[in-house]
Amino acid sequence: MIKLENISVEFELRGKQATRFKAVDQVSLHIRRGEVFGIVGTSGAGKSTLLRTINLLERPSAGRVLVDGEDITDLTGSALRLERHKIGMIFQHFNLMHNRTVFDNAAFALRVAGKSEAEIQQRVPEILKLVGLEDKALAYPSQLSGGQKQRVGIARAVANRPAVLLCDEPTSALDLETSAAILELLKEINERLGITIVLISHEMNVIKKICGRVAVMDGGKVIEEGSAFDIFATPQADFTRQLVAHTLNLDIPEHLVDNIPGTVLKVLFLGDKAEDSVLSAAAIRFGVSVDILHGKIEYIGDRAMGLLVVRLADLPIGSVPPELVTSVYATSPTARVDAAVQFIRENATQVEVLHAH
Repeated sequence: MIKLENISVEFELRGKQATRFKAVDQVSLHIRRGEVFGIVGTSGAGKSTLLRTINLLERPSAGRVLVDGEDITDLTGSALRLERHKIGMIFQHFNLMHNRTVFDNAAFALRVAGKSEAEIQQRVPEILKLVGLEDKALAYPSQLSGGQKQRVGIARAVANRPAVLLCDEPTSALDLETSAAILELLKEINERLGITIVLISHEMNVIKKICGRVAVMDGGKVIEEGSAFDIFATPQADFTRQLVAHTLNLDIPEHLVDNIPGTVLKVLFLGDKAEDSVLSAAAIRFGVSVDILHGKIEYIGDRAMGLLVVRLADLPIGSVPPELVTSVYATSPTARVDAAVQFIRENATQVEVLHAH
């Protein structure tokens, strides 16, 4: 659907000595028809600049932009305007016209596209209903909440039935609850209308909620690309691992780990393994106690990911029901804990020993 081939974007920095700054550096991406594709990175990574090359709001210094099989890189004038009608865009700060009603804001793209008044009168109520604002047609932006303003922006962006919807940090100006509602709306639009969505964000939580595939940008380059599940579950680049670790927030204070008797593990379970009873099985088989210190199980798409911080310690034989005692209980406490750790390694996706006594 969208192919970016070796895209670079350079800007001239004016000062005592003019220099060139490369905001995007030889990026190639293939975004499939009908998917929600995320581009994530910190401020200055180049993601907004890259997004704007798709509709040529930013012209690449090098490389080609292809949309639906057509090379649009060199389009100008009326040909470019016609192409942009197929590509809707929503912005971080809404970009609404404050002296016009919700109806007129939503109708703006239709009027620019030369639609008749009859078409506009039919289409605008449809799209306002789609975004849940059918009762706000005569309101002005100053009378709306942030979430409602963004819904107007979405209505305007999809008014011309575009094939592509570009989303430039669509939730960063909103609170958590409103952000979740906007992401659900975008997901619904993608599923109901089949619109290909390209979304950029500096928040991994946003990417996790809605995107099927993800590109991670740093310093103008794409440093990693893959399914959202793989990016979160098994990140390859150090920068991506940092982003994921910050999002999952499973760190516990070092002094707490150091003062906990026993062996402390960070355990990753993926897919079906996230729903298995591995830890309780380890406790029963090897006579150890298993305490969950911190963790979560969540779903990215329809696949489970569980990440837990657990403590393993010796369980006195006398506290174990006789029918559960096996030969392993006759071994030393250290051997039982080691055997339990090995069992967990064999049945989990990834195990890291944080601390051992």
